[in-house]
Amino acid sequence: MLAAYALPAFPAAALGLPLLIYLPTFYADATGLGLAAIGGVLLAARLWDVAIDPTIGWLSDRTRTRWGRRRPWLVAALPLVLAASFMLFDPPAGAGAVHLLVWTMLAYLGWSMLQIPHQAWGAELSGDYAERNRIAAWRESMTVAGVALAAALPALAGPLGLAPPDAPPEGAALRILFWANLILLPLAGVLLLRCVPEPPPVPPAPGFGAAVGWALLRSNAPFRILVVGYLFNGVANALPATLFLLYAGDVLGARGMEGALLFVYFLAGIASVPLWLRAAKLWGKHRTWCAAMLANCAAFAPVPFLGAGETFGFLIVCLATGLCFGADLALPSSMQADVVDVDTAGGGGQRAGLYFAIWAVAGKLALAAAPAIAFPLLDAAGYVRGAAGTGGHMALAALYAWVPVAFKLASVALMWNFPLDAARQARLRAEIESRTDTP
Repeated sequence: MLAAYALPAFPAAALGLPLLIYLPTFYADATGLGLAAIGGVLLAARLWDVAIDPTIGWLSDRTRTRWGRRRPWLVAALPLVLAASFMLFDPPAGAGAVHLLVWTMLAYLGWSMLQIPHQAWGAELSGDYAERNRIAAWRESMTVAGVALAAALPALAGPLGLAPPDAPPEGAALRILFWANLILLPLAGVLLLRCVPEPPPVPPAPGFGAAVGWALLRSNAPFRILVVGYLFNGVANALPATLFLLYAGDVLGARGMEGALLFVYFLAGIASVPLWLRAAKLWGKHRTWCAAMLANCAAFAPVPFLGAGETFGFLIVCLATGLCFGADLALPSSMQADVVDVDTAGGGGQRAGLYFAIWAVAGKLALAAAPAIAFPLLDAAGYVRGAAGTGGHMALAALYAWVPVAFKLASVALMWNFPLDAARQARLRAEIESRTDTP
C-alpha cells in the first residue's frame, strides 16, 4: 500500500523540477523572450502559486463525496497538470509572455491540487507516531527520485540518443519528461485510487466555525514552532540548490561533473532514510532531525576552503550531506502529521489539507528567499560569472555553505525542545479516537 500511495510523487516531481530550472533557459532560446521578461512572468506565477495553496487546502478539507475528500482533487489535477505541461514544454509558434504566464499559472494550480491533498491523505493514513515516518519516507524518497531523474536527463539525453546532437538539452529533456509522464502519472494515479484507502474524516466539534478555527490554528504552539523551523531549514537547503551550478563551475572548476555530484547527493539521501527511521525510534523525531542538521553543518562548514580542482573533497561533502538529507526527507513531513493531531484533538476536525497547504507556502517562500538573499549579495561582492580568481568567489562559497549553516543552526535552536513527542502524540490520538468512538 505504501508504494501505491507514494508512487505519484515520482512523476509529479519529475515534472515539477523543470518549472524551476529548465523553463527560463528553454523559453529564452525557443521564444526569444528576454531573461528579465521571463523572470517577471515566473515571479508573478509564483506569487499566484503561493496565494492559491491555502484555498486548495481548505477546500480539500471541506470536500464531501462518496469517493472521499482527497480523491476528487487528484483526479481533477491529473489532466490539468498534463495539459499545462504540454503547452509549456512544446510552445506553439509565436508563444510569448502571455502564453508562458497563463500556462505556468495553470501548471502551478494543477501541481497544488495534486500535492496538497496527496500529502494530507498520507497524514490521515495512520495515527501511529512511527508509522507516519514510513509513510512520509516513502513519499519523499519518490519525490527525490523524480527530481534526480529530471536533473540528470539533460546530460543523458544526447548520449542515450534521445535528442538530436544540435538540439538544446533543456528542450529535449522537457519533451522526454512530458511523454514519459503522460503514461506514468495517470498509471500512478490509478494505482493510488484503487489500492489506497481514504479514512473517513473526523468531524469538527459542535459550533466550530471560521473564528474558532483560526483561533485554534493560532494557539497550536507545535505548529508555530515547526513551520518556522521548517522555513529556516528550507532556506538552508534552497541556498545551495540555487548556487550549486555557480559554485561547482566557478569555484571548483568542475563543469561537466555537476550531474554526477548531484546523483551522489540524492542517492545517499534515499539510501540513508532507513537509518534515520531507526534513529527516530530511539531518540524521537525532533531530536533525530536536529542531530542530522548538526551533522550537515559539520560537513558543510569546510566547503569555503575548497578550491579549484578539489572535486574529490567536494564529492565527500556531497556524500556526507546527502546522508544527512535523508532525515529531511522523512522526519519533518511526519512531524507535520503529528501537529495536525493537536488541531484535531482541540475540536478542529481533520484539517490536514489546510495545514499541509501552509507548509507548502513555507517551502515555496524558502525557494523564493534563496535567490533574493544570494544574488544581491553576490552582486555587491563583485562576483562575475565565469571570471577566474575574483574576490566574489569567496562570497559565493560563503553564501553556498556558511549562510545555510547559520539557518540550520537557527532551526536546531527552535526544534531541540519541540513540545510534541511520542508520548504526547499518543495521548492526543487516544483523545481523538475516544471522541470519534462516542455515539
